[in-house]
Amino acid sequence: MGLINFLIYLAIMMGIYGILSLSLNLQYGFTGLANFGQVAFFCLGAYVTTIITLTFGMPFILGLLGAMMIAGLFGYVIAIPTADLKEDYWAIVTLASAEIVRMFFLNEGWVVGGGAYRGGAFGVGGIPQPLKSYFSPQTYPLFYLCLVIVCLILTYLIIRKITDSPFGRVLRSIREGDDRLAQAMGKDVKKFRLKAMAAGGIFGGLAGCLWAHYYGFISPYQFIPLETFIVWAMVVVGGKGNNKGAIFGAVIIILFYHSTRYLKDYIPIEEVTLASLRMVAIGVLIVIVMLFMKEGVIREKKKEY
Repeated sequence: MGLINFLIYLAIMMGIYGILSLSLNLQYGFTGLANFGQVAFFCLGAYVTTIITLTFGMPFILGLLGAMMIAGLFGYVIAIPTADLKEDYWAIVTLASAEIVRMFFLNEGWVVGGGAYRGGAFGVGGIPQPLKSYFSPQTYPLFYLCLVIVCLILTYLIIRKITDSPFGRVLRSIREGDDRLAQAMGKDVKKFRLKAMAAGGIFGGLAGCLWAHYYGFISPYQFIPLETFIVWAMVVVGGKGNNKGAIFGAVIIILFYHSTRYLKDYIPIEEVTLASLRMVAIGVLIVIVMLFMKEGVIREKKKEY
């Protein structure tokens, strides 16, 4: 039973990070936006749904919609002053924006709803899990897995619809033509970048919502910049500009990340050292992929229009 529970846990993590990887792939893989602050959407989604469902006692669906809306709005807002910047400056601004979000939730000291929500460095516990009373402790993880899979499928279908549409073709032209190609077709490049960031933010918020309600506890320390690096590894390894590749990359990195924790049972090594070596191993995996499969394991299929 322990092995089955672990496999269900792995599948849930693959699904949640698959959504997060798809959202970054829309921004970077298809639009060319070097978003180094993807974890901000993840963090906002987790905290917004927590406030809505725990503090105000609202249903899970409202928490989910609120998380997606606020995260999408944040993506749109941070893109307003950065939409005309070059790639390196865009990376710096988005990284700083993510840290601003995290530091806000780390340092705020307000208490809402008679102490139901208490944030800051202590984190927030007791986050309600949707429909948990209808399932036994043994079957609930399986239900949550089904919920995550449904969200992943919907995310994949919506993003595929976006990227296969004329809107998606403009995003590719922005990625390939350093703005001039899209501008030559009469397209407002800044507006398309704003929309791409907002759309990616929406799905990043969805992933954060699912994460929060699964664990039942969130803390600012769970949303450090390292999380963005892990999502970037998924996109790079899986294949940028390919939605299936983004999901495949999430599966590979999650397997790599969580299965290595059991090496301590076979190799005499301290857990702290093992955790550091795990990230080194992911870095090595990225280098290998870039050397032998520069476009990722699943290459983007170029379309002729």
